[in-house]
Parts: sequence; C-alpha cells; structure tokens
Amino acid sequence: MPLSPCPSAPPTALLDARHLGRIDPTSQAPLLVPTDFALYPGDRVAITGPSGSGKSVLLRLLALLDAPSSGEVRWHGQPVTTQSVRQYRASVCYLAQRAALVEGSVRDNLQLPFRLKVRHGRHFDLDTAQRWLERAGKPPGFLDKSADELSGGEAQIVALLRTLQLAPDVILLDEPTSALDPNSAARVEQLVLDWFAEPGHGRAFAWVSHDPAQARRMGARHLRMHQGCLDGEPRP
Repeated sequence: MPLSPCPSAPPTALLDARHLGRIDPTSQAPLLVPTDFALYPGDRVAITGPSGSGKSVLLRLLALLDAPSSGEVRWHGQPVTTQSVRQYRASVCYLAQRAALVEGSVRDNLQLPFRLKVRHGRHFDLDTAQRWLERAGKPPGFLDKSADELSGGEAQIVALLRTLQLAPDVILLDEPTSALDPNSAARVEQLVLDWFAEPGHGRAFAWVSHDPAQARRMGARHLRMHQGCLDGEPRP
C-alpha cells in the first residue's frame, strides 16, 4: 500500500503581527484594535479604507516607527527585540506619502541610507543606483540635480529609488502616489513591481491606497480597514 505524502509545512511569514494595537495617548481612543497581520514571501497586499480608518497607523506600527499599545511584531517567526531591531530595519523599509529628502543632490539623497548605523558595512554602489535610474527613465546626469529643483513626482521617485537600491525583503508603502500625476504614479508602480519580480528573492509588499483601481493593480490580496479594524480576503 503506497504511503500518503506528508503534508508540507506551512510557510513562515516574513513579517507578522500578533494582536498589534495602538491607543491614542491623549484621548485614549483606539486607533488600531488588536490585529493579526502577516506578509509571506511573494505577497502583494493592498490595503484600502476611508481616511482615519487606521491604515497609516498599521503601517507605521509594522515599520516600528510608533510604539504599539499591545501586541508584537515578528520577523521570520521571532519577536523583534531591541537586539534584532537593526536587522529588521535593514530588511523592512517604509515609504511615506510624501518624500522626505535632504538638502543636496539626488546622489546625496541616494547615499544617505549608507551613513546610518543600520547599514553598517554596506556602501553606496553607483552602478546599482544608475540601473534603477535607468529603469525610472532618468539620465545619468539626474544624479547631480539638486533636490530642491525636483518636482513632486521626481522627489517621490528618488525616495523610492533610495529604498529599492537597498534590496529590502519587505516594503510598506503608505499611499506613495496619492500626490502624484498619473505618469509619475505609473512609474512608481512599475518600479515597485520590477523590484518585486527580481529573480531569486522571496519579497513582499503592503500598499496602502485610496484608489480602488490601483489596489486591484498592485495587490493580489485585498484588505480593508474601517474604524481601526482590518478585514479582507484570507491568504490562499
């Protein structure tokens, strides 16, 4: 009698949150009710919902930019501790709605992450930067353009390229195209998809959007937030 195949073990999440919640420290109103969330290798998750529903609160907690009132964030199945937070932040990047660039050139802004302790041992690679600039449709001379001369769309693309050159495992995108024209928004979408599709990497991203059409384009799984509660399609 043939043996039945052993069931395969469930995949381990890259990032997951257990009972993650946040309360407004002033009003004590719940901003995010205790929530479970996970991103697995190959996940493309779109999160939609009305303004003030908790979408940004969730992403900022996952990025460890704000302290949770309850629960924990885990990386590869292990809680992120004070000792492991540097490794976590080297692998999980957050992109805000509006670009935060420093004074100087585009090159200065692309070099900035490598001056941080979390990137200790890594160095700015001009070839990598130029490859991403080419994908973004920018000439090599764009590196020397002053940051204060960039349009809103160009600034957001620089902020995204600053992240993509780091080859993170996870990107948390908080309405990254809401202030952009359609052409710039399409360019940002394609750059994220190019990063996601690079062979040999089990990457994942969560994309917060107010645009249902964009959520359908970018997300293979769609979640919705309402009054601090997260619901949506379960992972297949």
